[in-house]
Amino acid sequence: MTESVLIAGRGTSRISREALALIPAPQGTQTHQPLPHIEIVNALIETLDFRHINVFADEYAVSQDGMKMFGLMELDYEFTGCRFSIGIRNANDKSMRLAMTVGYRVMVCSNMAFKGDFSPVLSKHSKNFNLIDALSVGVDRIQRSFEPLQKTVSQWRERELTEVQAKGIIYDVFVDGKIAPLKLLPQVHHHYFEPEYDEFQARSMWSLSNAFTSSFKQLPPFQQFKATGRLNPVLNQYIDIQERFCNEAQKERAI
Repeated sequence: MTESVLIAGRGTSRISREALALIPAPQGTQTHQPLPHIEIVNALIETLDFRHINVFADEYAVSQDGMKMFGLMELDYEFTGCRFSIGIRNANDKSMRLAMTVGYRVMVCSNMAFKGDFSPVLSKHSKNFNLIDALSVGVDRIQRSFEPLQKTVSQWRERELTEVQAKGIIYDVFVDGKIAPLKLLPQVHHHYFEPEYDEFQARSMWSLSNAFTSSFKQLPPFQQFKATGRLNPVLNQYIDIQERFCNEAQKERAI
């Protein structure tokens, strides 16, 4: 792979799993029980292993005070040109809940596209919080997302776009949807119309998705995850519209 997808943005630093183990959790209270980041990581790896899912590679970023952690675990489950990954975040300063999301890494250029935004699949760090039970629920939900993700990739590969359609989607994402900073628009245009890899030479929704996620890598980790999560529903919306149009056209020809 050409580079890591987890970028340590402003206020965060890349860190190894070994270094992550050296960051202590702050003192808890009666209502809030912080968890060491490494404890969460190890418990998640153990939960995945119990389901015969191995972690192929992992990477992390933490805030300067060590309170927030963002992680990416690449799994050994592959499909054509992609490998499933789990994004995870945790905060011991009550700024956000422990949460996970599932996505796929495009191996030719190490992009990450998530099925959805981070949803709090896990509870707050309350006194009665059970980490193993919460992770089990989260991983079960992630496993159920594997098949829909494969279907999405197949649909995007097959969906060809005209130049006008591609430019319209780019405009909608940045101007109407405000999914990412407008300054990234020229980069998306460049990645789509002048791709670096043969895999994305085809003028398809798959290539356009790669153009977006390649550009989003400049964002801080959480903003990157959030932008890719909001992007997918927009792209799928265009596919749904095209499918309805084709179905209606077929019905008219049949009359």
